[in-house]
Amino acid sequence: MFQDVLDFLTKFDALGLFIHAFIDAIIFPVPALFSQIPLSMVNPSNALWLATVGFIGCLLGTPFGYWIGKGLGHSLLYKILKKEWVDKATAMFQKNGETAILLGSFTPIPFKVFTILSGCLNFPLWRLIAYAILGRAIKFYVVGALFYFYGRAAEGMVKEVSLYVFLGSLPIVGIYLYLRKKRRQKKQLAQLENESDSAVDSAQ
Repeated sequence: MFQDVLDFLTKFDALGLFIHAFIDAIIFPVPALFSQIPLSMVNPSNALWLATVGFIGCLLGTPFGYWIGKGLGHSLLYKILKKEWVDKATAMFQKNGETAILLGSFTPIPFKVFTILSGCLNFPLWRLIAYAILGRAIKFYVVGALFYFYGRAAEGMVKEVSLYVFLGSLPIVGIYLYLRKKRRQKKQLAQLENESDSAVDSAQ
């Protein structure tokens, strides 16, 4: 059934990819990559344009997945997706929501799991969109760039390069989270010092 849907969508070229990426962020269990690759193979010179279309479709669909999570919660995820995907994504979110979204953009776990979970767990929507912009842009444009520069030969390179991008993103995400933690600690320390100074002034 899903293959029939994919075949139908690819008939509409960029519009089909846009629709696929949009519903991929909401409920459709098959990643938009499965439309982006065959369409990029047809005309590799359009690969970067297709990446842009898919990226925009995904971003526009992200808030809808979030609102579905707000309204229906985990019950929907367990009905439409594999339990192991939901459990892994939930565990990632409980440790750090930002990391889950960023890394989730590169893992085999469908991105909709993270959009819906963000709503379930009341993760700020603006943060979800901000991190989705970064993560999904990399994923769509890496594939698009491969086909644009290497043509149809890129088909066999996508999986390996995607793995390298994922592994390369780990230290970057780690450094970002470390710097953000230090910045928050510095901000909290400054706030405590201000409160302490205010208390001393009041006592005097």
